[in-house]
Amino acid sequence: MEYLYIIREALVWTLTIFWLYQIMVSLCSLVKLKDKPLKVNKNHKFMAIIPAHNEEAVVANLIESLKNQTYDKNLYDIYVIADNCTDNTAQIAKDAGAIVYQRFDPTKKTKGYALNWFLQQKIKEDADYDAFFVFDADNIVDKDFIKNMNKKLCQGEDVVQGYRDIKNPTDNWITAGYAIFYWTMHRFYHLARYNLGLSPLLNGTGFMVKFDVVKPNGWETQTLTEDIEFSLQRIIKGKRLGWATDAIVYDEQPVGFKQSWSQRSRWTVGHMQCITKYTKQLATAAKENKTMMNFDGLLYIVGSIPMFILTLVILATNFLMYAGDGMTNAELIYNVAMYLLPTFLLPIGTAVIVMALDRRPIKPMIKGLICYPAFMGSWLVINFKCLFKRTTTWEKIDHVRDIKIAEVSETADVVEKIS
Repeated sequence: MEYLYIIREALVWTLTIFWLYQIMVSLCSLVKLKDKPLKVNKNHKFMAIIPAHNEEAVVANLIESLKNQTYDKNLYDIYVIADNCTDNTAQIAKDAGAIVYQRFDPTKKTKGYALNWFLQQKIKEDADYDAFFVFDADNIVDKDFIKNMNKKLCQGEDVVQGYRDIKNPTDNWITAGYAIFYWTMHRFYHLARYNLGLSPLLNGTGFMVKFDVVKPNGWETQTLTEDIEFSLQRIIKGKRLGWATDAIVYDEQPVGFKQSWSQRSRWTVGHMQCITKYTKQLATAAKENKTMMNFDGLLYIVGSIPMFILTLVILATNFLMYAGDGMTNAELIYNVAMYLLPTFLLPIGTAVIVMALDRRPIKPMIKGLICYPAFMGSWLVINFKCLFKRTTTWEKIDHVRDIKIAEVSETADVVEKIS
């Protein structure tokens, strides 16, 4: 029993130190830094790339928002990759004003494969673009997105994640859960690390990559989370990613629990794939480069499923000690509550703080805040399920709303612009 107590205490301290580090880093999001100076003053030429699989219901809205950018219309082209489509996505995108590439390969359906297929063609053409953006077909884009991303490119940033906001945060408790999760991550993870000189991560959509970055090898990702994988590849090479709070893209989130479960399961499996593929490389980079950025990248991987497993082990040791008469009823309840209460209640307080800092009205999100523990709790169940059963099949998210950029502009709340 004494050895079990020592093991439990060691694990508790490991978990405590990890979360204290995360809290200290998160506080750096409260510091407003001076804007970086421009290294060049130029209007660059861009590609806006939209991988789309059966997205006829929404793709025209994204193209419309891209065509209405405040940036010079002659300096960007809109490309749609109609990827294994069986509907009218290609024709609708073409009619809306996009340049359409059709791809048919049922054995390779993920966004990563579609991006690499398209970019390899542009690399062979030696296309005269400076950088490209990647969007999901259900996105709509703020009118100043390209202008603000161009500024980041002028500041010397070569890979930059934009601010991924939500089109439908108040539809129900599920979309509210997504919104609260992203708002929290944007400020306390991405912005905090950008301020501190560490590295944010790509976040699925609304990001920019300098064309030169992919010219040597294309877009080489194989996991279900190509955004995280590409980010880790950059961090391993000692390259920081940038962050642009004022380059806003609005993303649609699923309203059905079954679709949300499937989507988050796919993300969890993708994270597990990245753990298997990149943990050793991240540890080697941290050892060789001796930078906090590389160490923080390693902690990102360690802090996902490994920390979840560690927490489960700590909880299990409490029950083992209780079963062996090494712990009273009161001690067991206290030790279990010490993990469960922060896990389910602390995120609500954190979300309220984030919404206050970003000047978002809390009243429309009250139901979402109350249900947020259920949203995050279901994610813990998903993580546990994926430890034993990992589904790698990609499933399309159905779109039930036809939301245009004008509607978002009319109802969007003011978000504090923090560089």
